Amino acid sequence: MRKTFTLLFFALLIFCNAYPQYTNVTIFTPGLSMPPEEPSICINPKNINFLVAGANINYVSYSTNGGVNWATQYGLSNSQYGVWGDPCIICDTNGVFYYFHLSNSVSPGYWIDRIVCQKSTNNGVSWNNPGSFTYYNSPKEQDKEWAVVDPRNNHIYVTWTQFDNYGTSNQSDSSNILFSKSTDGGNTWVNFGSSGTAKRINLLGGDCYDEDNTVEGAVPSVGPNGEVYVGWSGPKIRNSQYGIFFNKSTDGGNTWLSTPQYVADQPGGWDYIISGLQRCNGMPITCCDISNSPYRGYIYINYSDSAGPNDHDIKLIKSTNGGLNWSTPLRVNNDAAGKEQFMSWMTVDQKNGHIYIVFYDRRNYSNTATDVYIARSIDGGNTFTNFIVSSSSFTPTSTTFFGDYTNITAYNGRVRPIWARLQGTLSVMTALVDFTTGENTNSENLPDEFKLVQNYPNPFNPSTTINYSIKENTFVSLKVYNLMGQEITTLVNMNKPAGYYSINFDSKEYGLSSGVYFYKLTAGNFSDTKKMIITK
Repeated sequence: MRKTFTLLFFALLIFCNAYPQYTNVTIFTPGLSMPPEEPSICINPKNINFLVAGANINYVSYSTNGGVNWATQYGLSNSQYGVWGDPCIICDTNGVFYYFHLSNSVSPGYWIDRIVCQKSTNNGVSWNNPGSFTYYNSPKEQDKEWAVVDPRNNHIYVTWTQFDNYGTSNQSDSSNILFSKSTDGGNTWVNFGSSGTAKRINLLGGDCYDEDNTVEGAVPSVGPNGEVYVGWSGPKIRNSQYGIFFNKSTDGGNTWLSTPQYVADQPGGWDYIISGLQRCNGMPITCCDISNSPYRGYIYINYSDSAGPNDHDIKLIKSTNGGLNWSTPLRVNNDAAGKEQFMSWMTVDQKNGHIYIVFYDRRNYSNTATDVYIARSIDGGNTFTNFIVSSSSFTPTSTTFFGDYTNITAYNGRVRPIWARLQGTLSVMTALVDFTTGENTNSENLPDEFKLVQNYPNPFNPSTTINYSIKENTFVSLKVYNLMGQEITTLVNMNKPAGYYSINFDSKEYGLSSGVYFYKLTAGNFSDTKKMIITK
């Protein structure tokens, strides 16, 4: 009786305290030339415990334990080309990380005169300097780059916007989408002939004002057989109609469609106003499933547009036949109409084909308070579930620049979104989100603490995942109890070495009804209990 009463008391104590569903971790706080924003993050597919993150202007950090802890932030430096933000971080199959960014050249002294590539062979600890650059065409400006690796051969593809004269309203100046590639790990870039190292892949140019009539948002992706797919936003009819364009190459970027496809309208354009934000956009993100899932080869384009005043939504279109045909736009956020969702980014887990889209969301408030959500699809983009990943809301101000995008990375069930958050000062956050089944461990980088992580998803039906870490060899017990403190089952009851562990709990196996339950980890002298909720 005493044991039951004690467990019930402890359970009720936990129930009365608010626990975030996903642990939030701060990666960057102000400490360099300016507050961090416009972040990028990437998982090493060779070892998912290694991650690298960056933010404007020259923030960079790394984690060796799945994003739980991050190395002391420091500034990426470039002695020759300089660093001017727009970070894009990718990783190849050898575990080499690449950090693409804009330039602020020391000589000849031109701003954003090239796209720079620096790489790290030690998981972000150090970076080559000055690295390489894709294209130099001064005085034209190179902006908003993104890159992708073809895992078949580790070729790197990069796309970006070139401005004849950035920020000018002169209609004789144009913006265009350019493409370049490297076949030797970013050391050199393929020369496409008289145009230099870059190839123009758009037909209709935009203006240079850096708003709706500018062509922007070119994010490349690779197909199962080495195809290169790219979508971007721009005007179909200058000053009146805006949409998403798509182009593709079936020979590794050497040749492209002469006339890119117009695949979706984007009402309101890509540059729009969100109350409380200095600037906001809905530029598209292009991804392709190259996993061995049933949806292998599907191409997805994620973007946002305006359904009405103060009602921007997150959208997805897809092609199941290599870009020949496209679906009608699907609204990804599943709340009622009339609330704001904005600044999304998408990734596809190339181990299982699951789609993850992160975005800012105001569905829970009548003011400008903002949460961060992820939309997840496990059926090829037919349906999406939405769940909140920020531990609390924040309220942006129009005097604070959040950058032009968020970001998200996922591999083999490990999902790490990244976003900017204003709480007095601007900081950059991630959330520890994992979707795995069965118990597993990775002990290449041993944890330095005992820890029981909040289960996910929570609430759940019928199954959820429980993560925990053990810092030394010890006897481990993991048990599930009902609200009365009665034991339901023992999930783990054995000696275990140090490592990170994950185990799936399926409520159907025990015939459990909807309600509140608790799970308790005991490891040596460590003990912790957390609440989980079954909903049916």
